[in-house]
Amino acid sequence: MERRRFLRSAGLSMAGLATAATACRSTGVNGSSRVSPSPTAAAWSALGGSLAGRLVRPDSGEYAVARTNFNPRFDGIRPAGIAYCENPSDVAECLSFVRRYGLPVTPRCGGHSYTGASLVNGLVIDVSPMSSVRADASSNTATIGAGARLVDVYDRLGGEGVSIPAGSCPTVGISGLTLGGGVGVVTRKHGILSDNLRSAEVVTADGRKLTCDAENNSDLFWACRGGGGGTFGVVTSLTFDTFPTSDIVVFFIDWPWSAARTVVDSWQHWAPPAPDELWSNLHVLNGQGRSAPVVQVGGTYVGAQADAERLIETLKARIGAEPSSQVIETTSYDHAMMIMAGCTTLTADQCHLPGTLPGRTSGGRESREPEYAASHIFTTPLPGTAIDAILAAVSRRGGLAGGGNGGIAFDALGGAANRVAPDATAFVHRNGLFNGQFTTTWAMDAQDAATRAQQSWLRALHDTMKPYASGQAYQNYADAGLSTWKQAYYGANYARLVQVKNRYDPDRVFRTPQTVGSR
Repeated sequence: MERRRFLRSAGLSMAGLATAATACRSTGVNGSSRVSPSPTAAAWSALGGSLAGRLVRPDSGEYAVARTNFNPRFDGIRPAGIAYCENPSDVAECLSFVRRYGLPVTPRCGGHSYTGASLVNGLVIDVSPMSSVRADASSNTATIGAGARLVDVYDRLGGEGVSIPAGSCPTVGISGLTLGGGVGVVTRKHGILSDNLRSAEVVTADGRKLTCDAENNSDLFWACRGGGGGTFGVVTSLTFDTFPTSDIVVFFIDWPWSAARTVVDSWQHWAPPAPDELWSNLHVLNGQGRSAPVVQVGGTYVGAQADAERLIETLKARIGAEPSSQVIETTSYDHAMMIMAGCTTLTADQCHLPGTLPGRTSGGRESREPEYAASHIFTTPLPGTAIDAILAAVSRRGGLAGGGNGGIAFDALGGAANRVAPDATAFVHRNGLFNGQFTTTWAMDAQDAATRAQQSWLRALHDTMKPYASGQAYQNYADAGLSTWKQAYYGANYARLVQVKNRYDPDRVFRTPQTVGSR
């Protein structure tokens, strides 16, 4: 079964912030504040007229869709405007506007921020229209518009026989994924996505359009590789190294719940030290109405199926129990990415949210889903007491109302991802064995009491695992409940990131509770 369908089969409500009636208050880098007049309807109209793209306001018929992110938890946020920017000049116009009026602003691509940071009550700069994907065989690179969705990147690069090492969620935006690091399904072979970034085009808070790479604005380039999105400017284009694709092995193996303890313990000693060609995840999941929780190992292998099978046999021997189901197959790289995206039977066009706005397709069949999540990065194996606590918590998840599923997804790290120095890029997590993503989802019509209970369940499990974790957390799995986020996301790199922030956004035009440089 493909990964995302497995997660689906197997909130924290954020109140909307009203736009200011008469004035907006803006805080500068030194903590001083200034009061600016609020933009009039005529000013908003003038902004819309200055853009090559389109500006969607609350009185537009498109607003109800335009104002939403992927996660319905944040539907209470009502932006004053959503600007679909066609080019860097549109972005610069928007930034000039928000600076003039002191409005909150945030960039958005796929809208998958776990904390809702890609929505704001001021102006949302949506880069979805900038979605071109161009491969260059002469340089083995690909230049990709910041608004491209991952499924389209895979599809268009696949037509050229190349790819980049990215993730599995089809509707995630390539820019947000990259800026937070970009752990993916061939990470151990090819490194994280941001390690493969060669240059980026960025519009800074003051409207400058900069190229950043190893020679030009190198400090900003360093920060763009793991420093997080919506922090230093608005990325409009990214250029990556590519690798040629060939057939790849995908596998999914389920075990009965009675073997779960041994499966978890065996997997953590098998996947991280495996050859780089192997990447694997482990899902421990439960939901209301299930007869039993589920434990599943999945993954990819870049090489011959016989070699993959030999590695898998060593895991099975270590576990000592027969799987309840097993699929191991060799397929094209393009099809493997669709399998991991949960789009096995869909076209790339169908593997989008439905709609006519940029980033959506009229034939889209993806659906929004409420979710609450957190993460830990583990640098040492889990002892038996930790595994027992996980299994007990996942068993309890089945008794919670509200529908959906909850549990932990472990993704193996190591390999190429860990052979980069922690300070070589802003992505500091170079010693992890595996990343643990704690998630719970619920039905769209779930009662508030049920969603609160699910979120409390997740926080309790996350807290229980703290003594066994490294103190690190993956910044692309941003967690609003994490008070130690500066150290957890960025470690020793945080001070250098603040220096970059001070240089490129000294007035804190881009600011959220978890933006670098936040007070």
